[in-house]
Amino acid sequence: MKRLRIEHETGFSYPGDVSASYNEARMLPGSTDSQFVLSSSLDIDPSTSVSQYVDYFGTRVAAFDVLSAHASLTITARSLVEVRERPIEHPEMTWSDLERATSRSIETVEQLTQTRRTAPHPEVASLAKGIAEQHENPSEAAHAIAVAIGDAVEYMSGITSVLSTAGEAWEARKGVCQDIAHITLGALRSVGIPARYVSGYLHPRPNADVGEPVTGESHAWVEWYADDWVGFDPTNNIEIGDRHVLVGRGRDYNDVPPLRGVYAGPFKSQLHVKVTITRES
Repeated sequence: MKRLRIEHETGFSYPGDVSASYNEARMLPGSTDSQFVLSSSLDIDPSTSVSQYVDYFGTRVAAFDVLSAHASLTITARSLVEVRERPIEHPEMTWSDLERATSRSIETVEQLTQTRRTAPHPEVASLAKGIAEQHENPSEAAHAIAVAIGDAVEYMSGITSVLSTAGEAWEARKGVCQDIAHITLGALRSVGIPARYVSGYLHPRPNADVGEPVTGESHAWVEWYADDWVGFDPTNNIEIGDRHVLVGRGRDYNDVPPLRGVYAGPFKSQLHVKVTITRES
């Protein structure tokens, strides 16, 4: 088990004053059976009141508006979280078992539907189908599919954008964690395995010294349903461990962006992001 301190600063700057902005932040983790939030806070500059709620998918949301003129907006989320490893355990399950189980729950049925972001390239659908046919257990098939996608797509920033689709990233065979998660989701859903997008953080250095601040970033991985939800990080081809901190879940990135907002003003905004992760124990 590790104790991780996370500071995530993000926001917008403008070339002049905007008259108002309306925003939602999904930057604070929640406690689950594998992580416990010891403390969390959200600071906003300019200062304003915040309404907090949990959205449909179980993600903590801070909604706020700034109704006075401002040339920048900065949100800083600070969290201290204890995290334990979540090793993969494949349950005894057949494809028929999975079909029966998923048809009984809205939670699983809606994670079978492709979105614009996850719709798979024909090559990805064919790859997933071929792997699925080799496995009697759908969870083992899901694991093999995720590993295959992780092997096939190279992590590289600057090739795709925040708006890129799984098909576009597959064509390039390059992308960031968001793209690799979308490709994997499309592959899993194409063979009838419910799968959902997970956003959070990953401490980038497994052997970092206690107390050493390390520059990190937001991260994304996937979970598939096999009697229970099973997580895997296809970008790094690793199981979800005590360096992963979960923030939110959804159908794709659109459900869990760290910061989303609109503003009134004729100016183009510029996003800035800084994440620092420190191992406390």
